[in-house]
Amino acid sequence: MDRSEFVAIVERSVDSLPEEFKEKLDNVGIVVEDWPSEEQLRRLRVHGTLFGLYEGVPQTKRGAHYSALPDKITIFQRPIERYAEDEQEMIRHIQQTVEHEIGHHFGLTEHEARRRDQRKRGGS
Repeated sequence: MDRSEFVAIVERSVDSLPEEFKEKLDNVGIVVEDWPSEEQLRRLRVHGTLFGLYEGVPQTKRGAHYSALPDKITIFQRPIERYAEDEQEMIRHIQQTVEHEIGHHFGLTEHEARRRDQRKRGGS
C-alpha cells in the first residue's frame, strides 16, 4: 500500500472516533513513519517492533501551567503491513493502533490500553 492510502486510513480512523474524544484531542499530532527507530525500540525495551508510539505528556499528567511542544503519535506503516494477512486486517490494525495510542494521550497505561484492546476484540 502506498503512503497516501495508508495515511488516508489513519485519518479516517481518527475521524471515526466518537466526537467526545475528537473534541478533547489536544496538542497532539499524528504522523506515519515506515519503521520505529533503533533508539525508540531501545528506549522502550522492545525486542520486536511497534505498530505505534505515543510521545508526550498525557492529559492526566498536565498541570495548570502546561505548555509544551505538541505530543506526537506515530503509526508505523511497514510493521503493520508485514503483520497483516490482507488489506482488511491491515485496516483493523491501523484503527486499533490509532485508538491504542490515543488512549495513551488520554492517560491510559500500557497495561490499561492492552486490556481495553482485548475487551474491544471480545477477549477477557
